[in-house]
Amino acid sequence: METRTAYLILTVLGAALPLYFFMPFLLENGLDVRLFLAELFANAIGRFFAMDVLVSGIVTIVFTLSESRRLAIRSGPLCLLGLLVGVSVALPLFLFVRHLHVASRRSAAPQRTAEAASYRNDG
Repeated sequence: METRTAYLILTVLGAALPLYFFMPFLLENGLDVRLFLAELFANAIGRFFAMDVLVSGIVTIVFTLSESRRLAIRSGPLCLLGLLVGVSVALPLFLFVRHLHVASRRSAAPQRTAEAASYRNDG
């Protein structure tokens, strides 16, 4: 399986699986943020996962913004909208976009090199 295909599959799974478990809560309670947070932090295991996801989200933001700047991926920061679902969407989506960007630059590099060489020879 190609890496980009794996990232795309992980993006879809990263949206579908968390939403599958969140939808019953949402249908039963609506967007009750207080109840959501109370249940999330109800025990040590919940707090562990909440802090893990929070730190992972911050890492995803820093990584996405820095890599987007470093590689000039203009659409990269848009992937952070995936955080509306979770890190499980935003991170693989950015990795997918990053992979496409790097691959397109790699395939365009020989062409640019040839163009530069012909330009110098025309000189």
